[in-house]
Amino acid sequence: MSFIDQVSRYQYLQNALIAAILVGIICGVVGCFIILRGMSLMGDAISHAVLPGIVIAYMLGINFFVGAVITGVITALSIGYISQNSRIKDDSAIGIMFTAAFALGVVLNSTLKGTSVNLWHILFGNVLAVSRTDLWITFGMGIFVILMIILFYRPLLLSTFDPTMAKATGLPVKFIHYMLMLLLSLVTVASLQTVGIILVVAMLITPGATAYLLTDRLSTMLVMAAVFGGISGVIGLYYSVLFDVSSGSTIVLVASILFGLAFFFSPKQGVLWKIFRSRI
Repeated sequence: MSFIDQVSRYQYLQNALIAAILVGIICGVVGCFIILRGMSLMGDAISHAVLPGIVIAYMLGINFFVGAVITGVITALSIGYISQNSRIKDDSAIGIMFTAAFALGVVLNSTLKGTSVNLWHILFGNVLAVSRTDLWITFGMGIFVILMIILFYRPLLLSTFDPTMAKATGLPVKFIHYMLMLLLSLVTVASLQTVGIILVVAMLITPGATAYLLTDRLSTMLVMAAVFGGISGVIGLYYSVLFDVSSGSTIVLVASILFGLAFFFSPKQGVLWKIFRSRI
């Protein structure tokens, strides 16, 4: 009740709560496709690659969302271009690009003598510092991401589970792949204020992985992942305020606890249930 009272009185807590829920939902939804396509490392790459864009945006005096989106998209396109036009495989191309981009961001930040970007907040997030403008931008990105997934649900479904059949039926598989990379970039940027660069990959993977253990249907998985992401945001923010600890880390810990519960107690995939059935 004390937490509810604080949320009702303080604008920054209201912004933080809404942002945490939004980020949890969109990370959960996009994360489902990332998991099923085996692209978890791509989320890690894009989350690190946005750092130089943030620093450049700071230098130019513009909103960091703009720089982060641009560098995220450029990195995603570059990874695809390198892997498709050389003998380098996807995982190697990802490793090359995200380390190079992250290193560039650190170098650029070190050149800002005395006025460098607060790397701690970028790396680990600070949901309590979300402004009304940041909230509207996150909301707009979230609506765009959800609409794109609804509009392209069938092509995404087919290309995720059977890319060969999708290509044979004439679906633009490459376009769908790069569209998903764009959505991943937007979700990553939208999550920066909440959980930060380092922890955003956890929010992209963990809610979706939790849902994956509980259902075999993609539509159900998307809904469950969004719910788990939203719950993680609310509970994580509550405990971060209660104990005065890092909000992003607490949100990720709650998501991890939910995954642990599903891992052990899922009716079909749970470890304990498998042991119980085997003994019976």
